Amino acid sequence: MSRILFITGTDTDVGKTFFSALAVHVLRDCGVNVAGLKPICSGGRADARILQKISRAGLPLDAVNPWHFRAALAPVLAARREKRRVRLREVVAHVRRVAKRFEVVVVEGAGGLLSPLGEDFDSRDLILALYAQPIIVCPNRLGAVGQALLVLAALPKRAAARARVVLVAPPKADRASRTNAALLEENIGAGRIYAMPWFKGRKAVRRRPPA
Repeated sequence: MSRILFITGTDTDVGKTFFSALAVHVLRDCGVNVAGLKPICSGGRADARILQKISRAGLPLDAVNPWHFRAALAPVLAARREKRRVRLREVVAHVRRVAKRFEVVVVEGAGGLLSPLGEDFDSRDLILALYAQPIIVCPNRLGAVGQALLVLAALPKRAAARARVVLVAPPKADRASRTNAALLEENIGAGRIYAMPWFKGRKAVRRRPPA
C-alpha cells in the first residue's frame, strides 16, 4: 500500500508548502516514486504549482489540486461564494486514486489542523479517513510548544502517536527557538521532533540530534 504523509500546521503561512516540496524533493532524490498533492486551495494555486513542479510525477495541475477557489478565505467559504461544495468522501477518493500509482504521496492541507476545508470536514478528518501519518509544521518561536501540543491534543490518540513535529527556525535564533525542541521532547518523547534551519533557499531538513 502507498504511504500517505499529511502535512498540516499550527496555522496558515507557517511553511507547510516549503516543507511539503522539500519532502517530495528528498524522497524523489532517494529513488522513491512520490507525488505531492494540494487537494484544496483558495486564493490562488501557487502552492499546488510548486508541488506539481517539484514532484515531476507527470500529474496535471487539476490532479494535484482538483478543488481551487478564487477568494482568499477558508476553503469552505471560498467554495460557497462560487456556489460549490467540497465533500470529504470525494477528496478521500481522489487521494486514494492517485496513491495507487505511487509509493508515497505527500498531501498538504490548507490552514491549520481544524480549519474548515469543506462541508463538515477539516484536515483532521482527512488524516483519519486516509490513515495518513500527520506531520505538524510549526514556527520555532515563543509559543511554539503550546501550539504544537494543542494540535497533537486535537488528534485522536492513535494519530497523535504517529505524528511528527517540524520546527521551522526563524531568521535569527533566540532563547525560545533554542529551547523549544528540548521542552517539546519532554512532553511527547524523543525522536519525534525535527528542525528545519533557516537559510535562503532552505535546502535541507535535519533531524534534531539526541541530547
